[in-house]
Amino acid sequence: MPGITTFPPFPEDVATHPLLIIDFHLVRASDLRETEKLWKAATQLGFWYLKNHGVDDEVDAMFDMGRETLALPLEEKMKYEQGDGGFSFGYKAAGVQYMDDKGSRDVTEFLNISKDDALAWPTPVHRTYPPTVDAHMESVIKPFVLKSLAVNNFLIDVLNDKLGLPKGTLAGLHQVDRTSGCTARCIRAPPMTGQSEKTFLTAHTDFGSLSFLHNRLGGLQVLPPGSSEWCYVKPLPGHAICNIGDALNIFSGGILRSNIHRVIPPPKDQANCERWSLVFFTRPNDDAMLRALQDESPQIADAVRKAPSGKFETGSTAVQWLTRRIKSQRVANYKVLS
Repeated sequence: MPGITTFPPFPEDVATHPLLIIDFHLVRASDLRETEKLWKAATQLGFWYLKNHGVDDEVDAMFDMGRETLALPLEEKMKYEQGDGGFSFGYKAAGVQYMDDKGSRDVTEFLNISKDDALAWPTPVHRTYPPTVDAHMESVIKPFVLKSLAVNNFLIDVLNDKLGLPKGTLAGLHQVDRTSGCTARCIRAPPMTGQSEKTFLTAHTDFGSLSFLHNRLGGLQVLPPGSSEWCYVKPLPGHAICNIGDALNIFSGGILRSNIHRVIPPPKDQANCERWSLVFFTRPNDDAMLRALQDESPQIADAVRKAPSGKFETGSTAVQWLTRRIKSQRVANYKVLS
């Protein structure tokens, strides 16, 4: 199973970018030094490791559920495919997205489970899911969703205060009982021996607010600010990888960094293995307007004044932003350069 399989070690002779390690226990205890370290990570690179988050058991169970579900026949999985209209929940088959302007198609498949559907189960909010998902919704998926929400929302609250926003401002834009694009995603990529230039996920920033990633193999790469060299992020046992998304970048007037990243095959011997990863995306309420909160924080107002006019006024709600981004990735909606 993905949660317990032993993989080849991450090689020591490939370029990696160090991430700050944040101890969630210390952040919860209001440790000032750890809080400052979190702020540094969120504003400089936008990525960090998170340890002592308390979600390890749920992560292993989610990997097992994901493997069981993605092992279903393709015909069965396709009954739950997302489609080309920008709908974000359900199954995404391999080959439905372009990875570059030459028309290279993706090789990954994944399953997106809505936070709203998990918490309202057995009543569907957005859609239904394969029987293997329903069988684990109450015992596995809902606990993972609730714990992930608790971790991400606590970190968002800390960042709220560091931004000088009134208490609960960002929490009001990320309410658990409001519909949103919050998603639990389980991803499978095939072994890619000798294909180090293949891209699993093209260069991008995340759509939402905060991502909470769990993986066992390399493959994630970041492009550090001011650099032209992609660097692997080395997986560390027992550590999640968190990163800021576009929504928090916009709300903060660019103070919080949504950094570009991509996923390629794992390095060296690790490329011989299937690559499994699990991520929880915290995203704003569907009806939240994506705009800088400059009227509520002098710090954000100052950042907006220094930015190009209109940079942080999207004119979009969170659901419009998400739908547009997802729709643009699909082969059916993409224009290939000749």
